[in-house]
Amino acid sequence: MHADVHHLLYAAESAELRSKAGEFRLPRAGLRTRVGWTLVEVGLRLTAQGRDAAAPRAAAFHPA
Repeated sequence: MHADVHHLLYAAESAELRSKAGEFRLPRAGLRTRVGWTLVEVGLRLTAQGRDAAAPRAAAFHPA
């Protein structure tokens, strides 16, 4: 097969696959924003729990 024919067939198949993939694509900005804010919220909760939980554990430790 000639290189030009191979390239044309590849380009046609690639365009067809891209058009089919567009139907299944999720809205990235909305999903990315929700996941980002969820991670921020989880991180803030973990840091708040870490500060509250660290003091009693350190005070409860009695060296022998």
